[in-house]
Order: sequence, then structure tokens, then C-alpha cells
Amino acid sequence: MHARVRGTDAPCSRCQSTSARVYGRYLRRLSDAAVSGTRVVIELLVRRFRCLNDACPAVTFAEQVTGLTSPHARYTPLMRGTLTSIALALAGRAGSRLAVALGAPAAKDTLLRLLRAFPEDPVGQVRVLGVDDFALRKGDSYATVLVDLERRRPVDVLPGRDADPLATWLLDHPEVEIICRDRAGAYAEGARTGAPQAVQVADAWHLWKNVGEAVEKTVAAHRTCVRAVFEKPPVPEPTTVPTGDDRPLAASIGTLDVCGRERRLVVRTRERFALVQDLLHEGASLESICHRLQLDRSTVRRFARATSIDELLVKTINRFTILDAHRPHLHQRWNEGCHDTAQLHREIAALGFTGGIQTVRRYLRNFTPSAPTPAPRSAPRPRRVVRWIMTNPGNLLAEDALSLKEIRVGCPELNAVTDHARDFAEMMRDLRGDQLPQWMERVEQDPLPALHSLVNGLRRDQDAVVAGLSSPWSSGQVEGQNTRVKLLKRAGYGRANFDLLRKRILHRT
Repeated sequence: MHARVRGTDAPCSRCQSTSARVYGRYLRRLSDAAVSGTRVVIELLVRRFRCLNDACPAVTFAEQVTGLTSPHARYTPLMRGTLTSIALALAGRAGSRLAVALGAPAAKDTLLRLLRAFPEDPVGQVRVLGVDDFALRKGDSYATVLVDLERRRPVDVLPGRDADPLATWLLDHPEVEIICRDRAGAYAEGARTGAPQAVQVADAWHLWKNVGEAVEKTVAAHRTCVRAVFEKPPVPEPTTVPTGDDRPLAASIGTLDVCGRERRLVVRTRERFALVQDLLHEGASLESICHRLQLDRSTVRRFARATSIDELLVKTINRFTILDAHRPHLHQRWNEGCHDTAQLHREIAALGFTGGIQTVRRYLRNFTPSAPTPAPRSAPRPRRVVRWIMTNPGNLLAEDALSLKEIRVGCPELNAVTDHARDFAEMMRDLRGDQLPQWMERVEQDPLPALHSLVNGLRRDQDAVVAGLSSPWSSGQVEGQNTRVKLLKRAGYGRANFDLLRKRILHRT
């Protein structure tokens, strides 16, 4: 498309004085929006004028057409706006491919320049602020997103997840009255420093998650009680040969080898637990313990956080084996009088058993010929018990409710933790944060170390926790923005610099 300017004069770009003295002409090529998928290029013949103002530093200047040209631009405003929208939505390579398909080809670097030049919306007045972190590179670098919960939009993205950047931002926005955050200590400190006038609200979802983690630790510590409840037979179990061990048969099968000695894994676990605990009492750090014992940091952390050796051995003692599905058949055939291990192995192998004959021999060595053979019920996994405890009783299936009732009858500690979890849920649902001190006192009266640790953490942040259990505000919107951030990160293939990612987060597409 060819065009030319017909005006008689033009204003100077520096001093704005008009001039009609033409100095020369040249041809400009401007890319415009495509028509029916066909690329459109406007060839515009423009004039260069001589500035008549002697005080102006510009000797000559080129005329501009309103709505069509701008200095040094190769795109019309319409085309620039289209490419900027593509860059905001898809950024580099993906945006370039879409632009080509739309008949407006542009290089990925061009789109990134347009994205960086896109102006940001002013933050404005923020009364209710949501704060949360997200990973730029998981385990390595993080950033903080700030969300205006009333306008439901992100207002800023800060590098790192420390207290100082948040405190600095809050000092520039003294109008903030409510700050919703998770349980991170850095954000609590930043909010106290930058906005002492604001009410901090601990997110209810994170509080419920903390309760769930404490319940899970308690269930894991009492796994033996759960197994005892479910393995209690309605009729007598097969009798066993005395082994000299006072622990239940289920524990003996898990910790002893074929010869009746403790398994090497169990012995090693006991030794390492004792060494780690001794070094911790001496004041050694986790890093020094890792070097002295030549153990991985995660392993040392697990041994350091364990309250007892039983908590570490629970997976070893209560493991599930490939023989579990075939125990009813073995019990039935044993009661029928078949005590030939090879014959029993052949029978269950035909039923799908993939183990060897030694596995069957180890299992049957404790049976006597007169043993009855009722099949024990398999105990539920700890996660399933936790789900039963954390679920609203009215939403539990009848079978699950009955199983949980048996567990509560058989284990006083799990009965107590169920009551405490449900009391907390009612307090959170009804927004009765004023009941938190009484709830914490009731928890401390029961021998529940995991919940005692939870209570200690809640006391350190009690004002924010009470506000979180009493206020309708939460960090739900911020979590939704974090989900959107993950999409933007993946669309950029993880290669976007912080400034580009920040632009895309702040612009609502």
C-alpha cells in the first residue's frame, strides 16, 4: 500500500514550532495489521522540514502522521498493540509463531522488546494485601507475589522471599490495613516492620495443613495400635512357635530375619538414631553430623526430627509384602491339613504369586499343625487413617466411619487427636478464633507430642492465627495467582528473566 502526506506544514518534534520549509523527502515502510491473513505494509512518503527556530537544537525534523506513525517506529500503533498483546500472552518463540500464523511476522526478540517497553499500571491504594512466594527455580531461587485481594489482581512481584523487600514495599504503602500470608516467619517479620498498623491474617488453609501434618505424625507413631485393631481376628489366629521375643508376631515378622535375629536394617537404624541423638545433645549441627557420620542431610534430618526409634521403624515393622493377598489361601490349606511348603508354593504360584519358596517357608515356620486359619484384615495405610480423621464425619462412608470408630476404641491417643482435629475444623468453619486458647490448653493435656509442637508454633504467631480463624479474608486468591504464575513459567520454558516474568504476571491477560 502506497501513501503520502499532503499537509503544508508540520510541528517540530523538539520545540513544537511549525515549519513549511521542506528540506527533503524519504520513504518509510510501516507494518500494519493483516487483512484476511495477508501481510500489509504501508509505504509512506514523508517530508523532512527545516526548523525555523534558531534556539532549537534540532536542525531538521520529520513530519509525523497522528494515529499512523511515531518516531523511529516500524509498526503502526494498531500493529504495535497487536504484537504487544501476543507478547504478553505468549512471550518469545511461541508468540513469534502465532504472529506468523496471523500474517504479522515478528522476531522473538522484537516481541520481548515490546513486552519490556509495555507500561505498568499504577499500584494505587491497597487496603487488603495477599502475600505468598513462588519458585523461580525450585530449591534455588524464589520470588514474592503481592495481590490486591479487593481488586483481585497482582500489584507487584518482589525478588526473593525475605523480610526486607516486603518491609520496604509496605513502607511505601501505609494505607495497607490487612495482610494475608502463610505461616512463613520472614513475611511475618516483614509485615511487622513495614506495616505495624496492619492486621496480619494467617491463611486458614495453611493452618489446616499444619493440623493435618501433626495428625499424620501422630498416626504414624501409633501405627502398631492401628495394626493391632485390624489384625485382631474374629476367631483364633494360627498359633506360633515361641520365638523368645515379647513383641507381637507382626512386629517380629517385620524386624527379625529367618534365624530369629534382628535384621541388619533394624540394627543399623537403631545405631544411627542413637548416634544422631547423642551428637544433637552435644550441640552439634546437622551439617557437622552429616560429615561425621557420612550420611545424607535428609537422612540426618529425619533421624533428628524423630521422637522415638519406633517412629523410624514403623515402615520396617509394618511393611506390606507380596504374600499378603495369598494369606487366606495358605491359612485355609493349612487348616485342611496340607503342610507341604513346596505344594503350597505351587498352588499360590498358580494364583499369581511371584515370590520364591523361601518367602512361603519363612511365613509358615511359625505355624503349628493345629493352627486355625482365619484371614486377618489388612490394616489401612496411615494416609487413609489421616483422611478419615480430617474428613467431616457427615461425609464419611459408613464402612470408613466404622473402621475409624474401631481405631478410636483401640487407641486412646488417636481418639484424642480425632476430637482435637474436629474441634479445630469447627472453630475454623464457624470463624471462632477466640476459642483457640482453650483448644490449645486441651491439646496440651493429652500425651500428643506432634500436636504439642503444633501448639508451640501457633503460640509464636497467635495473633495472626486468631485473625485467620476469625476473618473471612484468606490467601486463596494468592494461591490462584501462583497457579497462573506456574503456567506463565512453563510457557516461557523456564528461560524468562525476572523482569519479563514480572511483566507477564502483573498484566492481566
